[in-house]
Amino acid sequence: MASKDRAENAGSDSEEDVFHDARFPAEEEAELLEESHSIKAEANKLFTAACYDQAISCYDRALASCPNYLDYEVAVLRSNMAACYLKLEDWKASVDSATACLDCLEKVLPSTTEDSDSPKEKKQESREADAVVEISGDDEEAEQEELKRLQKIDERKQDVMRIRAKALMRRARAKSQLGGWGSLQGAEEDYKLLADMNNLPPDDTRVVQKALRELPRKIAQAREKEMAEMMGKLKDLGNGILKPFGLSTENFKFTQDPKTGGYSMNFQS
Repeated sequence: MASKDRAENAGSDSEEDVFHDARFPAEEEAELLEESHSIKAEANKLFTAACYDQAISCYDRALASCPNYLDYEVAVLRSNMAACYLKLEDWKASVDSATACLDCLEKVLPSTTEDSDSPKEKKQESREADAVVEISGDDEEAEQEELKRLQKIDERKQDVMRIRAKALMRRARAKSQLGGWGSLQGAEEDYKLLADMNNLPPDDTRVVQKALRELPRKIAQAREKEMAEMMGKLKDLGNGILKPFGLSTENFKFTQDPKTGGYSMNFQS
């Protein structure tokens, strides 16, 4: 474990990406991953037993054992922690854990291809293309290995999509429970992403559809409430400034534009 600590703490923030790419020797990595999986299994049992606080502590230990460059494994642990925080109704912590999960998954399989022309991704694509073996029938052993490799890549993509859907569902629910204009808008954005996914179970699909029907009204109500609160605070501040001049905010008429939700102000004696 000492070598793991050295690898994690050896650099400054500016060198974070470099040390993220630094890898343990294969044998040591396998030992750390096995240890992490063992602790995760213990945490899963605690979750099933509804011991959510203890499960979170266990997942933390699993994270400490897992090499931080194994983004998929880290993402799974973060997603599981988000589920624990949901059960504890710690909405903020659930949002943070789900977001950390999604950030890791982006490194494994980007959700969009807008930046696919970046040098790093081109290099990755080139490396994968070079490794492809043409299926010609001339080398059966090589072809079988290639088919296994392609199958493994496809299985990993399916796993990433499954965990991404779970994390988005958990984050969307937590944001909905947090309430507030910004959080509700964030929940709606997550539900829209989920609506475009084709790997949701029927129950989750119904939850997404219901949320997308109900959220616009809740968002509008939250926006009106927060705008009213902000205007009240501005009014109190304005009264404090205007009082020495014998004026108050009552001398100013605020009119809301129904289209934009903004306000215009006119002076009246």
